[in-house]
Amino acid sequence: MRLSIGTNLQIEEDYTEEKETFRSRVVDYGSETEIYIDYPINNVTNRTSFFLDGTELYVTFVDEQKISYAFRSKVMGRVKGQVPMMKITYPGDDQLIKIQRREFVRVETSVDVTLETEKGEKAQLITSDISAGGVALNIRNLDYLQVKDIVQLTLVLPFLKAGIEYGTVKAEIVRIWEDNGRNLASFRFVDIDERLRQHIVRFCFERQLEQRNERLGIL
Repeated sequence: MRLSIGTNLQIEEDYTEEKETFRSRVVDYGSETEIYIDYPINNVTNRTSFFLDGTELYVTFVDEQKISYAFRSKVMGRVKGQVPMMKITYPGDDQLIKIQRREFVRVETSVDVTLETEKGEKAQLITSDISAGGVALNIRNLDYLQVKDIVQLTLVLPFLKAGIEYGTVKAEIVRIWEDNGRNLASFRFVDIDERLRQHIVRFCFERQLEQRNERLGIL
């Protein structure tokens, strides 16, 4: 198990609009699929938080090799011991998603995007891939787009259970090329709200997990 006793955890409630973050640590192991953690503490208020049984969580941590991982979990109950603990599920090492902090994970998926240039030209496009650092778009025959142009992108992020998130970000065109008859352009986000970046990170995590399960034949 990549988690060890004392591992620090960052926790969010999954599938909710409010994106509060909490800190905790691993106190003990229950089994290969369960771990015990300290009661989470809100990172803003520094107050202890109590989650209802069944609450779904999004958990991240850094292992002993300084590699960041994320996984989904669920609250299974409270446990009385020398210290109060909360029992949560652990999906197993093979279900962890590695988080590349310096190079955001890029996922091949189709997302609706509205592009608007500084001159007011608008187009409805589809992504070829997306990451928290930028996107690649199928720009069809939009010959007015040039490398180094600054545009505004409105992203539509459809989550499996949490509904749809919308976000607007400024982006710079860094490359235009053709691939198998498609005209593609890559965009680097140059002015992005951290809340939107975290939405994209979570969206990419969800799509990675979905694609992995499809490859393994897991429904």
